[in-house]
Amino acid sequence: MTQNRQTLGENRWFFIGPALLIYLTFAIWPMLDVLIVSFQDWDGLSEGRGFVGLDNYVYVLRDDPVFWMAFENTVIWTLLSLVVPPAIGLMLAMGLNQAVLWRAPLRAIYYLPIIFAPIAVATMWRWMYDPFFGLFARVMSDAGWAKYVPDFLGEPDIALYSVFVAYIWQQVGFSMVLFLAGLQNVDRTLIEAAELDGATRWNVFKHVTLPALGPTVTIVLVLSVIHSLRAFDIIYGMTGGGPVESTQMLALWAFQTAMKSFEFGRGGAISVMLLLITLAIVLPYMQWSQKRELDQ
Repeated sequence: MTQNRQTLGENRWFFIGPALLIYLTFAIWPMLDVLIVSFQDWDGLSEGRGFVGLDNYVYVLRDDPVFWMAFENTVIWTLLSLVVPPAIGLMLAMGLNQAVLWRAPLRAIYYLPIIFAPIAVATMWRWMYDPFFGLFARVMSDAGWAKYVPDFLGEPDIALYSVFVAYIWQQVGFSMVLFLAGLQNVDRTLIEAAELDGATRWNVFKHVTLPALGPTVTIVLVLSVIHSLRAFDIIYGMTGGGPVESTQMLALWAFQTAMKSFEFGRGGAISVMLLLITLAIVLPYMQWSQKRELDQ
């Protein structure tokens, strides 16, 4: 037995080496390269890269006309992402965890949007939002509300929220599946005992189900933050950040700064700041969640 363990220990790099090499090549090195580029002046084409220190960060924070608007939109998008899709996903999971008719097909239907490419979702919803030929315009016109049809993606005051509705439609199934998995770990005997004691459904949910879903809630919220902060495809496909930057996000602005304005240093600086914001949110929350679970 000891010899087998030694052999397995000696050969572990044989098994994890290829995966580790791929991870370092396609994940770690690009991140380090972006960090390096953020301190340089580079247009993405020339061979020379001039070191400029913190100038790119200073420009982005002080002189970039779009950065703070993108930052504000990202904060709004993240806060909504922490509440709306998880809440709807939890309600769907609670409902579909019961013995209801067509439960399996309904689970598949609600989960289906998450497997669609975001750019395909963007194209579909952009058509539905069309103020002349879209689905919503047609429904409102048939109901006699033609003069009230808004330009969902063309009005700065509502464009961001219109895009977010499409994001909810795609993401809610992901939260639902995670909560369904978490509900399988809820002790049925505790629920039955609470019901025998006369507890209402709300009290059962509050004092039995929700505490048991603690680890699942942590996972859902962490993934929601990560997904929301790197929201790119669906916004790029529906509005491209417009109108007048009203749907601009940090991830999209980093891409446009680098790939369209050919300012890779400034684009890299925005990307690094987005990474720092993500870590500043996710790491403390995970530590707090783990501490709370240990205290319980």
